[in-house]
Amino acid sequence: MKLLWPGIVAIALCSSRSVTAQAIEFESNGLKYQTLTKNGLTLMFTYLPTHLKNYTVMQVAISNGSSISWTVRPEDFVYKHRDGSVSSPVPPRKVVDRMLERGGRSEVIKLVTTYEAGIYGMARINSTNGYEQRRQAALAEMTSAKLKAAAAAAAVVYVSVKLSPGQSTDGAIFYPLDGKPFGPGTLIVRAAGEVFEFESSGPMAARNN
Repeated sequence: MKLLWPGIVAIALCSSRSVTAQAIEFESNGLKYQTLTKNGLTLMFTYLPTHLKNYTVMQVAISNGSSISWTVRPEDFVYKHRDGSVSSPVPPRKVVDRMLERGGRSEVIKLVTTYEAGIYGMARINSTNGYEQRRQAALAEMTSAKLKAAAAAAAVVYVSVKLSPGQSTDGAIFYPLDGKPFGPGTLIVRAAGEVFEFESSGPMAARNN
């Protein structure tokens, strides 16, 4: 199958051959992204400029350019803060339930609109099994406005996925704020038998103001 995001993947592959592979930074649609390739798997992430209460939201995209399948789970994405504390993603189902219970339909619409602005503005992302595919499949089965809001929220949230060679996906990962700012730290992802590390200055630094 055709390899997705050819420019980014090619550059990242060259970088991954060095002794210590480092993430590549680039800007798109007002957001600052980081990408890194190891063992044929390319990870990309940025922070979404959302205003959801109690959450920091990351948009992630994953492309499998290797010759074997890899499963990447939301719990593989761990954020280590500078003070040594660690934030783990909120389980996907709990994210959707909380948004519908506390935020309501308007909160979901804001999230979906923000996510779509980021993902559709990124020419480098062309998922074969990502948000757009999940959204269309879910909405085709829904009738009421409430159910459609739930379906849209569920489509945004990143879930565990097995990527065959040449496949890609995307989604949002939610980290609890626990009453404190989500500041600088390191995003650590264990996937494809490797450890991906992205040094991050935090959500505000990821926005191209």
